[in-house]
Amino acid sequence: MGELKVVRWKRHGHDRLYANLPDGTAAGWADCKTGSITIRLTEHRNAVMAVLREHLSTATDASAPSEIPAPAPVLPPLTPDDDLALNSPGTALLPKVTETSAGLMTRVLARIQGRPADGDSWRKGMTGERRAGAELDRLRRHGWRVLHSVPLPRHVDLDHLLMGPGGVFTVNTKNHPRKAVWVGDDAVRVDRGRPEPYLRKSRAEAKRVQRVLEHHCGFAVPVEPVLVFVGVTDLKVIATQLTVRVYRAREVSALAPLRGVLTKDEVERIYAIARHRRAWSAA
Repeated sequence: MGELKVVRWKRHGHDRLYANLPDGTAAGWADCKTGSITIRLTEHRNAVMAVLREHLSTATDASAPSEIPAPAPVLPPLTPDDDLALNSPGTALLPKVTETSAGLMTRVLARIQGRPADGDSWRKGMTGERRAGAELDRLRRHGWRVLHSVPLPRHVDLDHLLMGPGGVFTVNTKNHPRKAVWVGDDAVRVDRGRPEPYLRKSRAEAKRVQRVLEHHCGFAVPVEPVLVFVGVTDLKVIATQLTVRVYRAREVSALAPLRGVLTKDEVERIYAIARHRRAWSAA
């Protein structure tokens, strides 16, 4: 329980206590008005319940003055050029595939010789994003909003952004056809290769997105990282303190029933900000 830090947020009529891990990830939160507690990371359930119940008993208006946020910046009217809702999965990679791709005969020869051809890595990445994106799009009928290929500064992009009643999720897609993937607490290995920084980068991505959304929305926006593997033959997750959700592409439907984190109005507000390209210009 000592590892959790409790932070109080009061925004737009909400009064909540968040129980955060040392890296800032929200493990759960409590509504100070109703006393209800929402668990986001089930592996920390007991600690979250204990620390939030303790703080709820003393959470009064007098004991915890509210923060007064600066006015949220106003974005210009949304135009088709700035509307990221028009992006399809893999949109950001398409120019790279076009610029670096070898011709058909060159690719066939490379495949016969067992070596990669120019542009293969970009094509593989785009294929992975399209497959994961198609699965995420299925969640729309469950009240979720989805964006693909969200551009960030310094020539990087967010593969997918999922927003709904269960919170906001940054989705990082990794396509490893016919490979076996092992996931530990802070390392990922593909076919027993060297450790890949997928988990660290996913957590950093979620924090980056959270800063942008809270800056523009003016209220607390819990953001959780998700890592999706495409095409793998085996996926073993043996972590005990994992703060990143890990799925195969076909398993992301597990997010559909999540509820109790954001109201419908909050989801629509977040989506309206997130789909605007200019919101991410200083991310």
